[in-house]
Parts: sequence; structure tokens; C-alpha cells
Amino acid sequence: MKAKTMRRRYQCEAAVMLAAARLAVFLIPPARIFAWSSRPPRRIARFAGDEIGWVSWAVETVGSKPWMKSLCLPRALAAQTMLRRRGIASKLCLGVARNGSAMEAHAWVEIGPNKIVGGAEAQRFTRLAEFGGAAK
Repeated sequence: MKAKTMRRRYQCEAAVMLAAARLAVFLIPPARIFAWSSRPPRRIARFAGDEIGWVSWAVETVGSKPWMKSLCLPRALAAQTMLRRRGIASKLCLGVARNGSAMEAHAWVEIGPNKIVGGAEAQRFTRLAEFGGAAK
């Protein structure tokens, strides 16, 4: 498949997943979202190589568009969903940091030691919870 077709396909899927994740954050209780996020993928892809990069790129690209206005939690949920569909186990991580007298929260996705979506800012946050991981 051509690179242009791959970009378009991943961007369309990311747009749908981001919209669904934004709705889920507003409509579904957090306990159900995180319980769903903790499930392992149904199948495990042994050779996932380029797909991880494509998913990360698509979610970050579409999520940063002004018409999407997507924050870190919907981005992380969308990325984890796209990875799970491809059989790639990942962890959704939540953390907090103090900024003066205020608290900030952040969500990111990890695959092993690598931070995939939202990882650049995750260094200054203290991890509170993680959901998902390898298949049991």
C-alpha cells in the first residue's frame, strides 16, 4: 500500500477514535472506561513494527488539529484502542504534577519502556495509575 494511502487510512481511523474517546470521557463513568482499558487485546501481534509509529503519528497529528481540540486522556484512549485493534498490548498511564500551588494531570500510553502518545510531557508527572498491559 502506498504511503499516502496509509497516512489517510490511519488519520481517518484516528479521527473516529478521538471523537469516540471524547464522547466516552463525557458520557461514561471513569470506572467503566478504565475497566475497559485494562482488558488485554484478544490476539497478540508478534511483529508490530511500523504500526506503533503510524498509530502514534496519526493520533498526535489529528488530535492537535484546532477542530478536534483533543486533550491528553482522549488521545491516550484513542491510541490504546487503535493499538488493541492491531493486537498490540499497551498501558494507559495517569499521573499528576504540582505546578506552583496548582495540580496538573496527564495521561499517556506506554508499550514496554517506550512512551508512545503524550510521552514527551510525561517525564515531570508522578504516575498514579496504569491500566492495561500484556495479555494474561
